[in-house]
Amino acid sequence: MLYAINGEDVPDSLEKRLSVRPEHLKRIQALQEAGRLILAGPFPAIDSPDPGPAGFSGSLIVAEFESLEAAQTWASADPYVSAGVYRSVTVKPFKKVLPV
Repeated sequence: MLYAINGEDVPDSLEKRLSVRPEHLKRIQALQEAGRLILAGPFPAIDSPDPGPAGFSGSLIVAEFESLEAAQTWASADPYVSAGVYRSVTVKPFKKVLPV
């Protein structure tokens, strides 16, 4: 089943985010290589594809996991969690309708 993982950043998280970004991306790339990743990306803190020093307000990952518990366990082990980038992480089941 698919799950949406929504991480909400702490204020002024850009420096922390950048410091662990390679490890964060490595885990997401592993999902992609396994054919389990639907989409992933950050939320710019301002209305711009390149927010510069304004940074990001969080991230969204939609991926396939065997269960809600497995998705929560995976999300809890994210480097953004251990580095204090995320103030909260929400994991919910997700039903993709479009595009087909």
